Amino acid sequence: MHHPFTLVAALPVDPLNARVHEEGWQSWSPSGAYAPGDRPHRPTNDNWATVCYRPGVTVPEGTFQGEGLLALDPGDGSPTRLWAAVDPTGEVPSIRLTVTDGLAEVAADGPVKEWTGTDIQDALGGWADSLGLEPPRPAPTVWCSWYEYFTNVTEDDIHENLRAMDTLDLPIDVVQIDDGYQKVLGDWLTLSGRFRSREGIADAIRARGRRAGIWTAPFLVDPASDLATEHPDWLVRSADGGFAHAGRNWGHDLRVLDTTHPEAGAYLRHVFRTLRSEGYDYFKVDFLYAGALDGVRHQDVDALTAYRDGVRLIREAIGADAYLLGCGAPILPSIGLFDAMRVSPDTAPHRRPEADDYSQPGQDPAEFTGVGRQWQHGRLWTNDPDCLMARPAVETRERWAAHVEATGGLTASSDRLLSLDEWGVRTTRRLLSGGAR
Repeated sequence: MHHPFTLVAALPVDPLNARVHEEGWQSWSPSGAYAPGDRPHRPTNDNWATVCYRPGVTVPEGTFQGEGLLALDPGDGSPTRLWAAVDPTGEVPSIRLTVTDGLAEVAADGPVKEWTGTDIQDALGGWADSLGLEPPRPAPTVWCSWYEYFTNVTEDDIHENLRAMDTLDLPIDVVQIDDGYQKVLGDWLTLSGRFRSREGIADAIRARGRRAGIWTAPFLVDPASDLATEHPDWLVRSADGGFAHAGRNWGHDLRVLDTTHPEAGAYLRHVFRTLRSEGYDYFKVDFLYAGALDGVRHQDVDALTAYRDGVRLIREAIGADAYLLGCGAPILPSIGLFDAMRVSPDTAPHRRPEADDYSQPGQDPAEFTGVGRQWQHGRLWTNDPDCLMARPAVETRERWAAHVEATGGLTASSDRLLSLDEWGVRTTRRLLSGGAR
């Protein structure tokens, strides 16, 4: 529950040397450190504000704001200070900081506690260590279809790359089919016309000694889906009686599955149990912000409780031994639920994001936020910096590969493997051989 902003600290800073770390709401929300005179990254349109930032939250000009975490290095030699949510998985206050005439004032709209450290990453890491989480298990290496084929991927594309892994001697543990195998969001077990058999692909992957992985966006529903048409009562509603709006993507205004509805929950459990029974044991669950959107649900629970219970439902369905990667997920409410987490917006074959919005795909925003969240790696989960792309057509591929390697996190290749030149094959093999550290 949010309250009026209340002053929690005031302290002098060196305007030239101070740095402020904003923690964004979800995977794709810009997160990182700024000088007091910098203008932080903000949404450039209303749709991205819903899909990539904290929905319904705006920040005044000249104000820094972290969602549940905000750190300040005063720049004068005194310790870095961190203000953190008291209950990070249940209540995530917004924390604001303004600097006027060398004085920083910090205010929050919910309970926070204070930590100190030698620098920003040390303070954030110390706070994470205090949570007492078990270290994440080692991540597998992955090949993912997305950044070469996007939604046009076909079953034949998967088979071609599966053969190429052997030809090129690439140490890939998991072959992950991304968006495009399903007919529409929500109807996860209905295949698109480009695929013949999910179970058949999983069998082929496993026959070559690799594991089968698959992508879903479990809390999103396309209004054109059979699910939306046949079960409108399974969808989260807005306060005015319409459908809760999860933003616009894939050419549609998206809706939200209400996992608190017994039948909707049973459906989602059936989807994941089916995929698991077909041989998939690596699951990338994406666009998870939707499950934490405010709205009217079948059960009278707050949005973060509904979100965490929805993820637990998925985990129960796939089993404790399956690997679970989150993406587009609210960061603090996801603590304790995932093996790995995407910690940045999408990368891309290009550097700059559309409209210079740092929540949008591009190597620059992926690097900015990936570096800003390096403290999470090995503490909250295995960091996923997003996929390696090493084909010649990728802009500044050398720099992007260096970033992926430096994170030490989950390593996934996302090229048509036969399009790689000598440098691409060598670099892909080297990074995959390093694995997650």
